[in-house]
Formats: sequence, C-alpha cells, structure tokens
Amino acid sequence: MSVTRQFDYLIVGGGSAGCVLANRLSADGRHQVALLEAGGPGGHPSFHLPVGYVWNRAHPRGNWLYRTEPEPSSGDRAILWPRGKVLGGSSAINGLLYIRGQPHDYDAWRDLGNPGWGFADVLPYFRKAEDQARGADAFHGAGGPLGVSDPTVRHPLSDAYIAAAVEAGLTPLDDFNRDRQAGAGYFQLTVRNGLRSSTANAYLKPVRGRDNLHVVTHAHAMRLTFDGRRATGVVAVRGGQTETYSARREVIVAAGAIGSPALLQHSGVGAADHLRSLDIEVIADLPGVGQNLQDHYMVSLTYAVRRLGSFNETTRGWRLVREILRYAASRRGLLTLSAAQINVFLPTISDPDNPDVQFHVMPATFDFETGKVETEPGLTCGVCQLRPNSRGTILISQPDPRAAPAIRPGYLTDDRDKAVLLEGLRFARHIAAQKALAGVAAERLPGSGVTTDSDLLEFARRTGKTLYHPVGTCKMGRDADAVVDSELRVHGVQGLRVVDASVMPTLVSGNTNAPTIMIAERASDLILQSVRIPELQA
Repeated sequence: MSVTRQFDYLIVGGGSAGCVLANRLSADGRHQVALLEAGGPGGHPSFHLPVGYVWNRAHPRGNWLYRTEPEPSSGDRAILWPRGKVLGGSSAINGLLYIRGQPHDYDAWRDLGNPGWGFADVLPYFRKAEDQARGADAFHGAGGPLGVSDPTVRHPLSDAYIAAAVEAGLTPLDDFNRDRQAGAGYFQLTVRNGLRSSTANAYLKPVRGRDNLHVVTHAHAMRLTFDGRRATGVVAVRGGQTETYSARREVIVAAGAIGSPALLQHSGVGAADHLRSLDIEVIADLPGVGQNLQDHYMVSLTYAVRRLGSFNETTRGWRLVREILRYAASRRGLLTLSAAQINVFLPTISDPDNPDVQFHVMPATFDFETGKVETEPGLTCGVCQLRPNSRGTILISQPDPRAAPAIRPGYLTDDRDKAVLLEGLRFARHIAAQKALAGVAAERLPGSGVTTDSDLLEFARRTGKTLYHPVGTCKMGRDADAVVDSELRVHGVQGLRVVDASVMPTLVSGNTNAPTIMIAERASDLILQSVRIPELQA
C-alpha cells in the first residue's frame, strides 16, 4: 500500500541541521513543513544525559554505525564512523564540544566564490542560535535555542595540562569562539541545566505542538522524485509501507555528509557514468556529488598517571554511585562530562597565523571502539590536523538505498598532512615534558621507543581514528565539482537544496556541530527570503 502526503517544505533528515530548519520554516505558521527522520524519536535517557555519548557512540539504538573501507593510508582498517540515527542526529550522540572555527575559515568559503558566507556574514547566525550561559557580547548570543555553558566538573589533571601548555609557550584561553583561537583551556559545552542541548531538545521539542509542523520518524528516504528536472518529493519506507511525500515549494536534503550525497546519487543526481553503472536514471550529471570528503583524523597519545588521579577511577563502585546521586540532586558532576575537557589550538610552521592543529585532552583513557573506560588512572591527548589537504569520497556501490555507501576518507594521502600531524604529535610530547606534567604523566602510547618520523607515522596509520567531522561531499561553490550554489540550491535542478555539513567547501578549524547549526540557521533565512521576494514583486 502506498500513501501520499503533500506539504510546502520537505526536510529529509532530522539531525543537527534538520531540526533547526523544521523550527525556523514552520515559525510563522504559513507553511506546512514535514520533517522525515530515518531513526526514532530519541526517548531513551541516554540521548538527554550529557555523558550519554559513552553508550551511544557504538550502539545501534541511535547510530548508523558506518565503517570506512580499508585503506593503506590508515592501516587497512575498517574504522567505525558513528553518525546519529535519531531526532537530533549526531548532536544527540556527540561529545558536546562547542567550537565554531576561526574567522579565517569562513572568509575562505567566501573567497571560493560563496558570497554571504564570510565570518562577518555568519557571526549573526552563530549568535542567533546561542544561549550563552556567560551572557551576550559582540561574539556571543543569549536567549537562542542552543544552550552553551561551562563544564560543571573540572579535574586537577586537566588544570595541570593547561599549566604545562603555558610552560610550553601557549596562551591560556577561556573562550575559543572569538576572533582568536591559539591557546589552551577548557571547552564550552552544548549543555543547558545539566541536560544535552541537541537540536532535537533545543529546536524541535519546544515547537512540536505547531499545527503546521509534521515530524515523521522511522521514515527511511529511498529516493527523491522529480518532474523533469524539478524535485517534487521523497519516497520513503516506514513500517514496511511505501510513503510518498510531495513538496509544493522545496525539498531540502539534510541527511548529513554521508546520507545526503548517497540520497542524491540514488535519486539520479551525481556523476553520470557512476550512476549508469548501477542502472540509475540520470537526472543531473553532477560529478562532485560524494567527492571532496574531508574529516579530522585524530591520533591519540596516552599516559599513565600518578598522584593526581583521573576520571577512570570515578566511573566505578561507590564513586560512581556518589556521582549519580550528585547529578540527581544538582545536575552537575561526572554525568555532565564532555568527551574532552581541555582544548589546545596550535599554530604550526606551515601556518603560524591560523592554528592548524587541535588537541582534545581528557583526564581518562578508554577503548575508542567500545567506549569502555580503563581501570588505572590515565590521560589521553588526541592530536589532529584541522585543515587537511587529503580528500576522500562517499559513493554508493549498489542500487539498494538501504545499503551503506562506500566511505573512503583518504586519510594522510597528502604529504602536507603528514608533516602537520607530525609537528602536532611532537608538540604534544613537548607539553607532557613540562614541569607541571613531568612527574605526573608517563607516556604509554606510542611509547618512548617510537621516535623517528617514520615510526610516528606508522603509529598514526595503525591507531588513528575519526574525530567525527565528515564534511564537504555536496560542496558549495561555482567550480565544476560544486554541488550547490551559495544559497545551497543544487546545481542543474530546481526546487532542491542541501543543508548540512556536506555543503562545507573546506573543513573548519574545529568541531563541526556548531557550524552545521549555523548553516541551517542561515539557510532558513535564505529559503524564506526566496518566498518573500516573489510576493513583493507581485
């Protein structure tokens, strides 16, 4: 049985961007808006508890659990790529870290032929989204949907790491979301009143009662529909039943850097030769769909810790019971913990004016595949290059839309990335050798026997992992490989936009959730303005 429903706007994907779009496009009550999400509504407590990422990063209840194709540049491993499959998307399972990137990142987007995306243009949208616990100023907003706050728990080992970074020549910072990034300090988090501020909680939950907003979960989009070269709707499977949703105005794909290019390809939008090889009818020959994949590749140094202890010991026994009671009483403590406590932005020789290395430092050690915390006290320093030159692909490999696409990140395939990563790893060791840490943390991995560049690179290939920041696979621009224009409209077709991290032409210098929310905020204005302009002309 097939069911057809009609709306003004169809949003495919209820993740970090989709929930923002659903809120903003339905706000004036004039448009019927449908939000389709392949996952569930996210009722499990772990999607609301800040530390829930520990359980959800490798659990199927709200996670696509993608894996990369094995590649020699990353040790021929099938690396786990968690992506949210639930309302809120990856903002419901991420590590809570609020970082926007440098002004230089957005000015670079503008200079690539994308007017309206320079830092001065996007800053108002960051501010519009934000409910900054410290209050509003020239760089921050208060009263927006997205809660941003300081950590409720600190650790002496984290404080010691900041002290060591300062001894190594870095500047202490307490705000990485202004006009300057280089330095070391605590992350701010997307947490409000002790609860995770996912876009489902921040943007969608408060407006679920709107009569013109229709949220449909467990609806797996199979393909877009077209009338000629105009997008008209979406075919989805829900509960074993095929449903067709049609759009009077626009279809907006917000399925993320993996899901969006895959859906476009299954719908006939992509490289013509590739689509024909899978017997998919070509609607628009856009060779850039699924190309330009970028991600932050993180390589972790771990340390055995003495004297100051770590969070490892707090996660079991009576200490854990104490923390549960503390959270129940005050919404503070261990259960509000983010995936890293200390952030370091490091300028490199290749780009001394714009930090190109980031450290995620946590006073804990754990298995990245399972999330299981280790027993003995430990410290982890994850090192990544911020603006990689290596590029990968997301390409479907069979015509079945339910099959995962082939993910080939191409990590460390560009020699410039290797040089920057090595510089970052060596500086991490330099920090650990400072007085504030020298008697506290002893390196366990890669260990004192790994000293040469070749040995460090081999360690990086064998142990590196995603920092969960895939972008760029439907890039914005004007060149031959661009998929969308500066208003996020898909080239070569009508009535179709892509709004999510896939449109980023280049990766930002930091964590990608905040920029994705900004993109959706700005896209909402662009979409609504395109309605108002014809009305004014009429």
